[in-house]
Formats: sequence, C-alpha cells, structure tokens
Amino acid sequence: MTILLTGAAGYIGSHTAIALAEAGYDVAIVDDFSNSSPEAVRRCEELTGKKMPLYEADVSDKEALRKIFAEVKPAAVMHFAGFKAVGESVAKPLMYYRNNLDTTLSLLEVMAEFGVGPFIFSSSATVYGAKAKVPYTEESETGGCTNPYGWTKFMIEQIASGAAKADSNMSVVLLRYFNPVGAHPSGRIGENPSGIPNNLMPYITQVAVGRLPHLNVFGNDYDTPDGTGVRDYIHVVDLAEGHVAALKYALGHKGTEVFNLGTGHGVSVLELVHAFERASGVKIPYEITPRRPGDLASVYADCSKAERVLGWKAARTVDEMCADSWRWQKNNPQGY
Repeated sequence: MTILLTGAAGYIGSHTAIALAEAGYDVAIVDDFSNSSPEAVRRCEELTGKKMPLYEADVSDKEALRKIFAEVKPAAVMHFAGFKAVGESVAKPLMYYRNNLDTTLSLLEVMAEFGVGPFIFSSSATVYGAKAKVPYTEESETGGCTNPYGWTKFMIEQIASGAAKADSNMSVVLLRYFNPVGAHPSGRIGENPSGIPNNLMPYITQVAVGRLPHLNVFGNDYDTPDGTGVRDYIHVVDLAEGHVAALKYALGHKGTEVFNLGTGHGVSVLELVHAFERASGVKIPYEITPRRPGDLASVYADCSKAERVLGWKAARTVDEMCADSWRWQKNNPQGY
C-alpha cells in the first residue's frame, strides 16, 4: 500500500515518511523544494532501507499531479505542503493564501478524479485563535485566527470537510499540531529552517552552534509561572507516529474527524531553554525583549480524544526533545 506525501522533504513530512516506512507502508513523495532539501529524502531512504520515489513538482499543478497519481496509485494522501512562517504570512498574505489554498484545491480535485478517499491534513493549533480557552479540545472555538497562516489552515479545514460531506468516498482526518520540536534520534534528519528561524527550538540550537549570537525572549510579564510564554511542545517523532495512527483510522472511516496532537502539558520559554542547556551542556545567552503582537500567554492541548480513538499518546519527554534537537544541530551545523 503506497501513501503519497506532499511536502515530505520538509521537517514533519520527512519524519512521518520514516514512521510510515517503519510501519510497513510504501511512501512516495512530491515536493517542490521551495523550503526543503532532497537530501532529507535521501537520508530517509538511508535510515529505513526503503526506496521512496520522489517527484519534484508544485502541488498546485494539476497536470503534474495527475501523472504522479497515475504512476503511484496511492491508497491515501498526507498533505504537508504549504508555507508555514507566521511572520512571513503577515508580510506576504496573498502569497500564503494563493499557495496554501491552491495546492490543497488541486490535490483534492485530483484525488476525486482518481477515486482516492483518505486525506490526512497537516493542520495547526493556530485555528483556535485568541478566544479559545486552554486546554484546547477539538470542540474549542475555531476562527478568529491572528495571522494569514492560521487562516489558511482554518480555510483548508473547511474546504476538506466540505469535500468529505459531498463525497461519501472521502475520509478526512484533520491533525491540529501544537509545537513540534526534536529530531530523529539518529541525528540524520531534523528541522532545517531557511534564514532566521521562526520557531523557538531551532533558534536555540543555532545559538548553541554559534550561528546566532543570542536568543530573544519575547516578553517576561505574562501570567505564567516565570512570566514567559507557555506552549505545548511535542517531539516530532511522536507527531509522526500520530500520523501513522491517523492513517490506520482514515483507511476504515468516512467523513471528517479532528484530533489534537500535543502532549497536554505546557512548557515555558525559559523552561525549554534550561532543559536544552542541561541536555547539551551549552549555555544559551538570551535577552528579554517586548512581547510580539498576537502572542498568547499560554497554549496547550487536551489530547485525550487521540488517545481514546486512535490509541495514540505522546511518549517522549522535554529532555529527549532537547537532546535529539542538539544531536541533529551539532552533527549538521549548517543543516542539509
């Protein structure tokens, strides 16, 4: 059984490709490398000993997709392709709406043409917006997103759900990620942002290897235990294993279902910094700077539904997340 992964040369997709291969599935990948490297796929093949056919194409190109679907004959699709930097989405909203929505629409249309029903979407906790109360459950209020990136995730959830309602063959699983961190324990694949990292952990690791001078901590006056923002950090390998569980569910399910993928526990910025220092033995210099507009004090998940329905629960600790992130960055100081 072959699973087609879009955007799987990227961070979460590459780890999921490994988890799927280890679970016995065949994996095919389509990516345009706009924010990723084919080297990641080569290393996935090296780690699993399995060939992963790689197609370089823009997922919004329906003609290219038709050729790929005809050759691959996928049993299901996992959709990771999309732009994902919150700050960039504010600066370039039209680029984000065009790319993220067009790729999804083209993909869903070609899936319908080829009669492929199971669709697992890489969504985000950003769909909950500013009004939802923590811990977020799948029934928490969505919408009211604080940036165009979040709105594209929200819109795609609506599009996919509508497609499933109209097509009884479709099985849509929407996975709302919290904050993926960590890397494969081999240190061979990991998060490889282009330019200045937008996320906390790769920023910390780049400070640790000397690529960046210090970490900026945005605000220390939140209503949290140490005043810094609290987030739900999940090890990327746990997240990848969540996709395998979601696939098994989707293959025997029709309609739309939503799952939070997180740990259910909040960790502050400074707690993560200190955990990383323990794991790496490297001191991380940081400066307190003003809050960023739109940042919330505390964001974490209720993941009991995923445990109850999918039989999945995050297992890896914050210390493991930090140790694996450091192993990746130390072994690959410039990325791929």
